[in-house]
Amino acid sequence: MSRLAGKVAIVTGGAGGIGAETARTLGRAGAAVSVVDIDDEGAAAVADEICSDGGSAIPVRADVSDEAQVAAAIALTMEHFGRLDVLHNNAALTSSDFLARDTMVTDLDVEVWERTLAVNLTSQMLTCKHAIPKMLAGTGGSIINMSSGAAFTGDRTRTAYGVSKAGVNALTMYVATSHGKQGIRANTIVPGLIITEAVRAHIPEDMLASLGRMTLTPYVGEPSHIADLVLFLASDESLYITGQTITIDGGMSTHAAHVGNDDA
Repeated sequence: MSRLAGKVAIVTGGAGGIGAETARTLGRAGAAVSVVDIDDEGAAAVADEICSDGGSAIPVRADVSDEAQVAAAIALTMEHFGRLDVLHNNAALTSSDFLARDTMVTDLDVEVWERTLAVNLTSQMLTCKHAIPKMLAGTGGSIINMSSGAAFTGDRTRTAYGVSKAGVNALTMYVATSHGKQGIRANTIVPGLIITEAVRAHIPEDMLASLGRMTLTPYVGEPSHIADLVLFLASDESLYITGQTITIDGGMSTHAAHVGNDDA
C-alpha cells in the first residue's frame, strides 16, 4: 500500500478494460483515484470496487474531448482529494463500429478524422493543460500517456487512429521538455496486443491467435501488465525516467514474423 500512499491519481477511460484495471491497481497501491469516463455507471462501479477493497476513489463523468468537462473533472478531483500527483491518459475511441469507419485517406470522412483526434489526442492535451498547474501547486507529478504501435507503422485502415497516436508521442516529449525542471515527468506507453473486451469485439479469434504467435513470450498481454507499468511510472521508483516512449508488447515489435508458420 505504500508505493503511492498520499498520492492522488486521475485515470481517464477508467470504466473498463485497461483503464479499470489500472485504476484498481493504483488504488491498491495506496493512491486516491478519480475514475474519469463518459460511462458514468462503469466509472461508479470501478470506484465502488476500489473503495470496497479498502481504497479511496470517486467516479467522474466527463467527455475528455471537451475542455469545460475536463476542467470540471480536475476541479472535482481537487475539491475531493486536495491535490493531484498522477495523470494517466487512457481514454480512446475503441468502438468496433467507429473503428470500421476509420479507413484509408481517400475514403475517410472528416467527421471520423476530427472525432478521433479529439478523443485520442486533444483530450490528452486538455488534461495536461489543466492538470499540470494543479501538480505544480504540490510537489510535481507524473503524466502517463497511452499511445499505440499504430503510431509507428502504416496500415491500409485506421488512418486517423494511427495519426492521433503519433501525436500523443510528440505531445509527451513536449510536455516533458517544457515542465521537467518543475518536477513534472511525462512518459508514453505503447501497448501491443492486450486482450480486453474491446479487442475481442473487433478482432476475430483466429486473428488473435495468429497475433499471439508473433509475441516472443509464451502468453499474450493482459490489462494487468499495462497497469503494473503505469504503477511503476507513477511511483517514485521511476523519478529519473521522463520523455520516454516505452513499448510493452511481448517483444512483438522486435522481430520479423514468418507468415504461415505456427511460430513467429
